[in-house]
Amino acid sequence: MNSKDRKENDTEMEKSKAHIVVEIVQYVPKTVSSRTIIKKTTGNITVSSFDTGEELAEKSSAFDAYIQIIDGSAEIVIDGKKHKLKLGQGIIIPAHSKNSFCAKEQFKMISTVIKSGYE
Repeated sequence: MNSKDRKENDTEMEKSKAHIVVEIVQYVPKTVSSRTIIKKTTGNITVSSFDTGEELAEKSSAFDAYIQIIDGSAEIVIDGKKHKLKLGQGIIIPAHSKNSFCAKEQFKMISTVIKSGYE
């Protein structure tokens, strides 16, 4: 996937307004789409959708990340070990771990990163 195939809305969602989390971001053919729910210096929450066949290349982060699947199922590789997560399942990606995502089918996820506590 190249950068033009990734669509992202980096503005926070409206506060004090109810929403249906699985509807925050839609599936877009041949694209990984993301929408920021909350973005602060101490961490952020993002919801993303992956079309079938899309991937996020291996990367690492200086912070722990909690991933929860809210639609479909995903393949997540953490330090070389594959994890198949289904609807409702979550996993913590430890700080400094190499990780990547692969959509064998469409899926949506919430990613929560907490940046405090690493001082």
